[in-house]
Amino acid sequence: MNEKGLERISLRDYAEESYLNYSMYVILDRALPHLGDGMKPVQRRILYAMSELGLNAASKYKKSARTVGDVIGKFHPHGDSAAYEAMVLMAQHFSFRYPLVDGQGNWGTQDDPKSFAAMRYTESKLTNFANLLLDELKLGTVDWQLNFDGSLLEPKILPAKVPSILLNGTTGIAVGMATDIPSHNLTEVINAAIYLLDNPKASVKELMKYIKGPDFSNKSPIIASPEELLEMYETGRGGFKMRAAWEKEGTDIIINALPYQTSGAKVLEQIADQMNKKKVPMIVDIRDEGDHEYPTRIVISLKSNRIDAEEVINHLYATTDLQKNFRANFNVINLEGSPKVFSLNELLKEWLQFRQSTVLRKLEHRIDQVSDRLHILDGLLIVFADIDEVIKIIRNSDEPKKDLIKRFKISDVQANAILEIRLRQLAKLEEIKLQEEQAKLSTEFDELEKIINSKSRLKTYIKNELNEILAEFGDERCSPIEEGSQAKAFTDEDILTSEPITVILSKAGWIRAAKGHDIDGKSLSYRGEDSLQDYARGKNNQQSVFFASNGKSFSLPAHSLPSARGLGEPLTGKVNLESGESFVATTIGNDEDRFLIASDAGYGFIAQLSDAVSGTKSGKNFMKLSKGANVLGVRSIKNHHTYIAAISNIGRMLIFGIEELPQLSKGKGNKIINIPTPKFESGEEKLIAVCLLGDISELKIHSGKQFMKVGIKDLENYFAARAKRGLMLPQGYRKVDNLEEVIPNQEVAE
Repeated sequence: MNEKGLERISLRDYAEESYLNYSMYVILDRALPHLGDGMKPVQRRILYAMSELGLNAASKYKKSARTVGDVIGKFHPHGDSAAYEAMVLMAQHFSFRYPLVDGQGNWGTQDDPKSFAAMRYTESKLTNFANLLLDELKLGTVDWQLNFDGSLLEPKILPAKVPSILLNGTTGIAVGMATDIPSHNLTEVINAAIYLLDNPKASVKELMKYIKGPDFSNKSPIIASPEELLEMYETGRGGFKMRAAWEKEGTDIIINALPYQTSGAKVLEQIADQMNKKKVPMIVDIRDEGDHEYPTRIVISLKSNRIDAEEVINHLYATTDLQKNFRANFNVINLEGSPKVFSLNELLKEWLQFRQSTVLRKLEHRIDQVSDRLHILDGLLIVFADIDEVIKIIRNSDEPKKDLIKRFKISDVQANAILEIRLRQLAKLEEIKLQEEQAKLSTEFDELEKIINSKSRLKTYIKNELNEILAEFGDERCSPIEEGSQAKAFTDEDILTSEPITVILSKAGWIRAAKGHDIDGKSLSYRGEDSLQDYARGKNNQQSVFFASNGKSFSLPAHSLPSARGLGEPLTGKVNLESGESFVATTIGNDEDRFLIASDAGYGFIAQLSDAVSGTKSGKNFMKLSKGANVLGVRSIKNHHTYIAAISNIGRMLIFGIEELPQLSKGKGNKIINIPTPKFESGEEKLIAVCLLGDISELKIHSGKQFMKVGIKDLENYFAARAKRGLMLPQGYRKVDNLEEVIPNQEVAE
């Protein structure tokens, strides 16, 4: 304090103290609910203001503006819109599991919860359920505090008869903390509370025999495993999913319940957007058929009955609000006035402590009232014991009150009660009524004393109260709990229609895809002197794989390949190939399809297509090569294939059983045909072609412009074990260009 009477404080200390005060205000008086009544201050003040206006469930509706005016004028000096929105939330059946406000007029819809009418148009009163929070308010059950201007009293907390914090749940964001408590079923929660009264040391797992999980006001299933729910209730933190409930009618998927606080209009918009972008080609129409009888009825029409509705709905779960994630954070203000994250058993146990103290205060308040009335009745009955003396004193005394106290040894209160008796109350019948009332109150006094002085009787009293509430307000669970299948969005391949294509690879490394399997790659146009290198037949929803001369494999979705209407595009624009290397072969198919890959050094192996698929532009090191060797090519293996034919550049041919070559995921492979290493390294001999054959196949051997076709039965001399040298072909066919399988006069099913 300086000479001018001003106190100096550092900016840091001032800011720290001010922010701390602000934080505590937001945490304790705004954002977080109290464990006892489950209310935030604004909600508590709205309910109290409505009860003071006499707006109970049996009364007439009154304009909401009147209620809001009382709330902000008497108890909550904030904006009227904020108070009204809090009031609206308590009236919306799709927001509160057990609404506390009964609204008349437009109070919003699930599609647009904030589409409610202005407060001057709507009317409201309390629901029957709200009585469970307000009934005991004037029975000495709670502490009171001055309102913001000190002119009125308001309750610090409401004497809730049920654990409202669990029943209606709440959300709130404070400073540095938040709360997210889902709503629960009243029947389950009360049964758990009764069990906990009898078994104070009950674990969360035991309580979950009664409380199965969260429960909301619609029939959307909750997706969570028992382990996930147990962890959520044991730690006070966790999460779960909610999905739309659906059924199939013909080719239509009918959505009849949406997740909590999900807008049907937004879901329609999300699905329509996917339809416009052709991400769900199996959906042909979507419409909202909701009405008063069925508020939620979204119809999704599929192309045909053959489409798997389960797969479609799983895609929509993954990509729209038909499935939503919900957090759980049981962070509330405890009975000591501090924020704390509770487990389920801790929360219910502390609420039962609150309820026990509230009931004790109610009983003690009642026993005081009974005691006071019995005291007065004792005095009144004196009148009837000596009525003439009482009348004489009253008529003749200047100070009858003092004389009555002195004469009958009664209290000041009793004397006042005697002096206030009317003449008609001196009748004999009135004396009998007073005696009956005295006997009744004496019995009640004894019962109250027994309950107050006995913990077991107090528990029984609370259990009886809870059972009465259960009988009046108990209901069935709305939200079923399921583990559910994994939501999975469609991949690009999934949404493609399966169409036959032929993938064309040119010698210069250009690629394109032509529709159909009747494409002659040699007859297509190419750039300059470029020509056909290899081709593969498959479908546009499969993976195409390309093999480079250095043994690397590269993969691309077939639907992403350029059209064969043009000359295609260079493959090096889509993948990274090392300088000096070239693309030599291609194949296409499903993951489980098999193929034969060989090198010109005479090695090879069988592999599944999935083994060669690469997820990067840099490709995958698939075939390990001998020094100086290159990948020769690949051949797709069909069901009818039983033999492998291999031929070297000097005209040696070997045929052996396909089962002799191992299946590998990658590597060098085994010898197909024996080519001596010195001859290979000198360039004198190498493998130039392989071909797959079946029992009815013919082998077409191309040599320059001439070729010959030989049936498999006529090639017996060339059959030997794998890795043999093979036999020389006839003169004139020893300079072979290619081997080709031909199926005579029939097609083989793939």
